[in-house]
Amino acid sequence: MEAEELKRSSQPTAAVDTTPPQGAPAVVLLSGGLDSATCLAIARAEGYAVHAISFRYGQRHEYELDRAKALAAKFGVVSHRMVDIDLGQFGGSALTDPQLAVPKSDSVQDVGGGIPITYVPARNTVFLSLALALAEVTGSHAIFIGVNSLDYSGYPDCRGEFIAAFEAMANLATRSGVEDQTPLKIHTPLLHLSKAEIISLGLGLGVDYSMTLSCYDPGPGGQPCGHCDACLLRTKGFAANGIVE
Repeated sequence: MEAEELKRSSQPTAAVDTTPPQGAPAVVLLSGGLDSATCLAIARAEGYAVHAISFRYGQRHEYELDRAKALAAKFGVVSHRMVDIDLGQFGGSALTDPQLAVPKSDSVQDVGGGIPITYVPARNTVFLSLALALAEVTGSHAIFIGVNSLDYSGYPDCRGEFIAAFEAMANLATRSGVEDQTPLKIHTPLLHLSKAEIISLGLGLGVDYSMTLSCYDPGPGGQPCGHCDACLLRTKGFAANGIVE
């Protein structure tokens, strides 16, 4: 290698600016729970113009959708779609089948031990597919989803491997993926955070977690049961931040 060529090759490469243009559109999956509310706050803090999408899929904790509407209004989203799909017709999950009981525990130490009955078959695959359709028609190259691989209930569709595979598929399967110069990116800002870290981050972004609902089996009016996986992990996260809900 010539000396001058060697000198040029050793120069640092200029960093590529991946910051989205201020006001760029993005789709945020908004359930009304703790994680999705934090994702919404992150997307807005990064300057995105958010198109929120929520799903009424036959879940027993449908009260969360009222929280999603309130959060969308608070954070000033551009639009908020409420999509009806009945995953309950397939069964296989305690969240959609009233004949199956939601597991309850007295301590977060009891949470875990394989894929639980609260896993909804193919839920995030279905949700992301519909979010992808919304991204195409809104010109969004970003989708935010609050999946988490640390403090979660063991769902296979909350892993980074799944998200990476879906993102690759999305950029092959859509008109925007073929024709646009900017590829679609699925943002998972909470993927490697604990519940305590998620709550701390959200509080710093102005999330009012009293507006959210995390319970899998709420009582009348959306009262949390306090003993399902979601409730226990939520309580643990707040306790680590010195907060008692």
